[in-house]
Amino acid sequence: MRAYLEATPVVDWRDREVLALARRLSHGDPFVAARRCYEWVRDEIKHSGDYRLDPVTCSASQVLRHGTGFCYSKSHLLAALLRANAIPAAFCYQRLSVDEDGLSFCLHGLNSVHLPGIGWYRVDARGDREGIVTAFDPPTERLAFEPRLAGEADFKLMLPGPLSVVVKALRGSRGRAQLLERLPDLAFDGAMVHEPPDCSGEPGPAA
Repeated sequence: MRAYLEATPVVDWRDREVLALARRLSHGDPFVAARRCYEWVRDEIKHSGDYRLDPVTCSASQVLRHGTGFCYSKSHLLAALLRANAIPAAFCYQRLSVDEDGLSFCLHGLNSVHLPGIGWYRVDARGDREGIVTAFDPPTERLAFEPRLAGEADFKLMLPGPLSVVVKALRGSRGRAQLLERLPDLAFDGAMVHEPPDCSGEPGPAA
């Protein structure tokens, strides 16, 4: 379980501002602390695509500093806040159709949190909008999306770090428009992702 509590350049929960926020959201009950962290990221950090915001953030501290991030980046901040509260947090992904036409696909990033008596429980902090309503309601999952088209998939892998294809896309994009043109995608075989997670490494220019 240690890997799901570690600080990394992306999940940089030892950053002063991230740690201060984590302490404000802390609670003696891990369920309450996890819900507070989840709802704060969901509601207070604007989804860059929904609000058409720049810059493209990657690390938890950047997401907090700029107040915006895509689903991937918001999952980085949520993991950091949970881990700072000694709550194990993992990264999960879905593969979804970009325009709901089943012709092109991208990954969607979310988290799984390990709760006493429950085990791993997935949450999606991308942010609610019309047609999307999420919640922290263990053990019932209340996620933003449910794969339903051919080519879409729901992969319940509990990864200790974000996928490198995701991190590279965020770090390599100079703005929201550029990222939207090359959203990360990855093939799965249903059980094993064909790429290792990015658990370390120094932030690049766009991080």
